[in-house]
Amino acid sequence: MPSRQPSSVGVETIAVPSPNDSSTVVPVRPAFGAWPMFQLGKSRYNLDTYTGRVCHFFNIIDPRTLLTSDTKLQQCRQLLENYKNGTLPPGITDQDLWEAQKVVQAIIHPDTGEKIPMPFRMSGYVPFGSPIVAGLLLPNPSLGSIIFWQWLNQSHNACVNYCNRNATRPTPFSKFIEGYLGAVTTAVGVAVGLNQLISRATSMPPATRALIQKFVPFPAVAFANVCNVFLMRRQELNTGIEVHDKAHNVVGISKIAAFDAIKDTALTRIVLPAPILTIPPAIMAALEKTPLFKRYPRSYLPINATLGALAFGLALPLAIGLFPQESTIHRNKLEKELQDKTSDEFLFYNKGL
Repeated sequence: MPSRQPSSVGVETIAVPSPNDSSTVVPVRPAFGAWPMFQLGKSRYNLDTYTGRVCHFFNIIDPRTLLTSDTKLQQCRQLLENYKNGTLPPGITDQDLWEAQKVVQAIIHPDTGEKIPMPFRMSGYVPFGSPIVAGLLLPNPSLGSIIFWQWLNQSHNACVNYCNRNATRPTPFSKFIEGYLGAVTTAVGVAVGLNQLISRATSMPPATRALIQKFVPFPAVAFANVCNVFLMRRQELNTGIEVHDKAHNVVGISKIAAFDAIKDTALTRIVLPAPILTIPPAIMAALEKTPLFKRYPRSYLPINATLGALAFGLALPLAIGLFPQESTIHRNKLEKELQDKTSDEFLFYNKGL
């Protein structure tokens, strides 16, 4: 086992899920079955590539970490503390260290050092969100059902966003409430409005209306997600965000970079529900025409729920891996005062998740 130098990063900061500095990225596994040398607070995947980011987020959302006991969590934290202090017990491998860090990152908030409630962890997003997806995709929903499932979905999203927020700077809780209310209002308004519009389209064949109605949850959720992002992060548009050079020296504050960060984040929130709320309805529409399905109509709900959960589990890392969290912006695109402060062609900023 190769010798290691103790890291200067404290255990309380290892859960930061944004190790995107290309100068510190750990190489992808050198060979099948091999593990790269452990680095505290870093990813074992190459986050400069889309494939590496997808693998990184698949690792983060692993639901097996939900089963971690308090004793196991404490052992993982102690192991990382030993690594930091250079006092690792004999026989500890790189795999042991990567797995310990994975457990701690999944459970402990990187800024507060506190445990994140299980339903609102990134590793719990799919298991606890899949029943909500099944509710959103129920056939022939009533007005009350539409309102309830859209409200529950945005409530769950808001709690996940809040519990995984950047807590390095205090943000008024009222900002999260505003974003939550805006998202709920948008989701319910769009869903109810589209369903009413479809139901009044009497010139449309009933079968066509029923098919179109299956896809109503997607635009409702997508619009609500975008509304949520802009409402909760609009303060960044007013004040700007930090941009820094490759050496992580802060060059200044940019509103242009803030807009790009929010725009890219909003785009991922549109992409995320697309496969979740369009692929299962399309498959179910095809299955409904088969003789076997007509013979066993009660299989609709379990099949629909299973398809929704599978689509959710695949879509989440594929969507949030679209853009690097540590994003790049050309100097000439920034404000004039920032251009005058550096000669670097490209600068960097934290996009957020």
